Amino acid sequence: MKILITGASGFIGGRLLAYLAGIPHVEVRGVGRRPLPHSPYYRALALERLDELDFRPQVVIHAAGRASPWGTAQAYYRDNVETTRHIIAFCRRNGLPRLIFLSSAAVYYRFAHQYALHEDTAIGPPFTSEYGRSKYLAEQLLADYPGEKTVLRPCGIFGAGDSLLFPPLIAAARKRQLVRLRAENTPARTDLLHVDELCDYLWRAANHALLQPCYNLSADAPVVVETLLDEVLTQMALPLPQRTMDVATALRFAGAMERLWRWLPLRGEPPITRFGVGVFGYSATLDVTRMLADFGPPGRTFSATLSAFLQQQEKQK
Repeated sequence: MKILITGASGFIGGRLLAYLAGIPHVEVRGVGRRPLPHSPYYRALALERLDELDFRPQVVIHAAGRASPWGTAQAYYRDNVETTRHIIAFCRRNGLPRLIFLSSAAVYYRFAHQYALHEDTAIGPPFTSEYGRSKYLAEQLLADYPGEKTVLRPCGIFGAGDSLLFPPLIAAARKRQLVRLRAENTPARTDLLHVDELCDYLWRAANHALLQPCYNLSADAPVVVETLLDEVLTQMALPLPQRTMDVATALRFAGAMERLWRWLPLRGEPPITRFGVGVFGYSATLDVTRMLADFGPPGRTFSATLSAFLQQQEKQK
């Protein structure tokens, strides 16, 4: 099987490239924006120049895009929507391969508790972030693609190489700046998935006989955010947060920070964003019945993958 991966210089795409390169009878190529040394399967290449690869894939896994919680609407549109347009055009020119688009559960998010979100749950507007909006707009482009296709909406992804989920929390804890968020006096629940399990599901999707239009992906093990955070910080011998803040207050503060960063403008990202507050302050759990029926359960339990991840973090201290 010939598989092309976009975004192969990023966290998920890079791990997927290494994962697929180790599977017999798979010929894989990865493309991305940044050079990667010592990778015979990778090439730094703009997506509008994919024909230069001289590679005719049977499956395209589109993992390229902007995943940061902060950025302009124009940047998200360019990196998430326009890139998808380029990929669809490439697939049309190259025999209509199976197209697997890695979207995000962020398309569902509201500033409210949400439970058992199903693939048919109504989606925006409004959205909690330009990231979620741009991912949904990219999904819409696939409607006119005549080849086989599916959209995958994973929950929060963690693992070695992640810079968006646990690292900011750990950094804030080290500075004793971390606070607990509470909305409507209800602890937030969330779904997570280890990056290696996500790679396994992408491989299962590449091989599945008949794909459905969309799948939610998670470890099928919702957790209470506060409990998870305490477990991670305790394992790493970091101080637990001593203060609790109402989510509505945190959203107002994050909004003020975002306005300040846009008006001045300041470099980097604000110390807190509305999207981040929503992710950690409100519940968002996924119904993965469709995933389980077509792809089966994860290869490892969530607790096993979390334990392995924390052991890795301990070794890197």
